[in-house]
Amino acid sequence: MKQKRNKMKNIKHKIFANLAKKPSQTLRLIALLLISTIANSQTKISLEEAIQLAKSNNIDLKIADKEIEKQTILKKTAFQPDPLQVQYQGGQFNSVDFDHNVSVQQFFPIGNITKANRQLQEELAKLAEKRKALSAYEIEKAMTLAYYQYLYGISIQKLNSELNEIYTKFLKNAELRFQTGESGNIEVISAKAKVKEIETQKKQLEYDLVIYQKQLQFFMQTEENIVPDVQTSLQYSVVKEQGNLGAEGLLSDYYQQQISVYKKEENTFKAARTPKLGLGYFAQTINTESLFQGFTAGLQIPLFGGVNTAKAQASAINTQQSQLALDKSKLALNLQKIELQNNFEKQQKALEYFQNEGLQYADQIINSAQKSYANGDMSYWSYISFLNQAIDIKKQHAEAVHSYNQSAIELQFPTIKNY
Repeated sequence: MKQKRNKMKNIKHKIFANLAKKPSQTLRLIALLLISTIANSQTKISLEEAIQLAKSNNIDLKIADKEIEKQTILKKTAFQPDPLQVQYQGGQFNSVDFDHNVSVQQFFPIGNITKANRQLQEELAKLAEKRKALSAYEIEKAMTLAYYQYLYGISIQKLNSELNEIYTKFLKNAELRFQTGESGNIEVISAKAKVKEIETQKKQLEYDLVIYQKQLQFFMQTEENIVPDVQTSLQYSVVKEQGNLGAEGLLSDYYQQQISVYKKEENTFKAARTPKLGLGYFAQTINTESLFQGFTAGLQIPLFGGVNTAKAQASAINTQQSQLALDKSKLALNLQKIELQNNFEKQQKALEYFQNEGLQYADQIINSAQKSYANGDMSYWSYISFLNQAIDIKKQHAEAVHSYNQSAIELQFPTIKNY
């Protein structure tokens, strides 16, 4: 056993000694270990989970929740009595004797003012909820775009690996033909240059994926290393709108609620023109004898009610402006959806070509060219020409998927402006 331990110890010493002699290999090994550690620490989630996490963590939505909470609390301010008036009077107001008088008076709103205030606060709370729904809509759109941007990076990375495999085979064939004297060294040099180019692109793509992943983290507002589930289909599926969850429903709900707020505000200003009822109590001494008591009642009548009348008229104008803004936004949204639908159909046609024909052509060209070149039936320059043609088709397919996804997401989530 002791000899076995010593043997293992000697093997370890030899490994580290060899690594010390080859620092470049050591660095590559460390890099591979770091990449492996990072990859293993990543949490993969679906699009639905990513959207849910983004909504639960988003600070803007938390602020919106606080606004709803605030407006809900303000419902308690619907009943607004005047401050209690307490007055003391002392002196010779009844006789030469020094007497005392204490009075208390309170004015209360009457009529519909309390009801109007409560209804206004209820509508303001609902308006805060509509604003939150619009913010959640924008977050869902941004999260979806970022999610599929990352998947696009993954697709480009897979294509890069495929190209690396193709050109590695090309390099082996070129080296074999050079050794047998069938071709010149130019083929080997060209193949090596292409392999190095692809390896460089691979490193650049790794940086791109890091950028895309940080964009996801930004929208999810988390420090956790989260990435999309790569098993997700690279092609986005448009989901049919349900109820008022679509852009048009959210937009209409928001402006209709804004109109409701202005109408209730108008009612509040009108109700503010009604009198207030005052009730009071007093106690005093007369000729220093006590206690004499009494009650008072009165009205506060707003003789100059032009201010509230003007405010009510202004609220009525706000209602009209909101209706016009709603009509304008609906028109702009409908025109935008027509444009997005046309663009979506254009991208869909392009994608269908690559899926039904283009990719098949590319694979056939690559397979045929590789066999012909390996058998010596095709020149180096012809092989390169056919290979570039096939690779270009594959790149165009990746771009077509990306363009389709962007157009599909924009169609699913058209931009809502001016709210």
